[in-house]
Amino acid sequence: MIQAHATARYIRTSAQKAGLVLELIRGKDVNRALATLKFTKKSVASDIAKLLRSAIANAQQKDGFSGDVDRLFVSACYANQGPSQKRVRPAPMGRAFRVLKRTAHLTVQVSERPEQIVAVGKAGEDAAPKKRPRAGAVKKAASGKRAAKK
Repeated sequence: MIQAHATARYIRTSAQKAGLVLELIRGKDVNRALATLKFTKKSVASDIAKLLRSAIANAQQKDGFSGDVDRLFVSACYANQGPSQKRVRPAPMGRAFRVLKRTAHLTVQVSERPEQIVAVGKAGEDAAPKKRPRAGAVKKAASGKRAAKK
């Protein structure tokens, strides 16, 4: 099973806001995750989409990759807090307010789903399992036979 990750550092958003968007794509397959990010109305969604594409490209470069991108899914994604830029904003009466411009480190990890192995039936047997008739169908068939006997 192939695993690959990509990290974007010093993204100009708070880790909490990025975590809300990352929660939307966690566990989804990569095509669905990219579609979700395309229609998400948060500004950090475009950065996360770029990061997800990078993680997909990293997975394709690994040895042992099957070549099927549709089997990749987002196995883990998280946002860690980065350094905050401290700025000063003028306030009334000669005072000043401190403004924190937060940054975040975003990580997306993709993995390949294991291939589903289908059991092959024995020769001569039907591939589909036989279904039992419904209880009502058995009673109707029995009543039809009785009518034929009379």
